[in-house]
Amino acid sequence: MICDVHCHIASLEHTPQSFIEGSIENVLEMMSARGIPATRKHLWKMYERKMQDALCDELVAEMDEAGISRAVLLAADFTWVLKDCALTIEETYQRHRAVMERHPGRLAVFAGVDPRWGKSGLDLFERSVREYGFSGMKLYPPCGYSPSDRAFDPYYELCSELRLPVMIHIGPTSPVLSSQHAEPFNVDEPANRFPRVRFILAHAAVNHVEECAMLARFRPNVYADISAFQLSLGWRRPAERLQWLLSQGINHKILFGTDWPVFRLQGSQKSFVEALTSENGILLDLPDVERDLILYKNAERILSRD
Repeated sequence: MICDVHCHIASLEHTPQSFIEGSIENVLEMMSARGIPATRKHLWKMYERKMQDALCDELVAEMDEAGISRAVLLAADFTWVLKDCALTIEETYQRHRAVMERHPGRLAVFAGVDPRWGKSGLDLFERSVREYGFSGMKLYPPCGYSPSDRAFDPYYELCSELRLPVMIHIGPTSPVLSSQHAEPFNVDEPANRFPRVRFILAHAAVNHVEECAMLARFRPNVYADISAFQLSLGWRRPAERLQWLLSQGINHKILFGTDWPVFRLQGSQKSFVEALTSENGILLDLPDVERDLILYKNAERILSRD
């Protein structure tokens, strides 16, 4: 059994064009510096190629092949700060609801929200968890807010009441957004004030790893996922940061995640699972109990709302 706590619907309608263009500019700069020929058009085509699974049929097929029994879809809300989104946040919720219902029992959804929507945003979020069956909240601080903003108090109170986890993006993102608020210690204050809410630091195996480990070690309700660990692997060298994170005595707080479909062109879900669990995999030297905690039991505990 494996649970992937960090996935997204592979569809361009959920990501603003400016977000993608900013990411492509970064890649172009890197390739140009290394003398690798590339054009924006070519990179756009590559990006489009991995974003053609709006109903998550291919994701679920890859889950089956990889032995992943359940995955969490994160519906990020970019719509307040980036105005070139194809969908409103409410339309994004409806797309995620339809996909979740298309694959019963296989997909959970965490609802993204920007606190600047005020009461309408809070009402939509509450409807998503009470009526649609969504399982948590997704925050994207690069959109221009801190997880410690008191505007989130009504959301955290609802999450505390319903025992819903909160997933928070940690670290850099597309250059059209700011990483100012995407640091782990911005989570410390709300985690202290809302001890019944489980806060999950996303990308903890690659971004601000020491700070993420410290918070997970000393805050009972702070967890960390290893999504985007593929960056740490590099596929040619040992994953030093991931290995260090797994040596810190917090494996009861670590959650498996892949960030699908971000690394879809580099491999399948099966290949990413095997990078951790195969004969030479990073999880191989861990005791069975710790390996099971990371791969599914920690996520199972959080999603069951115990």
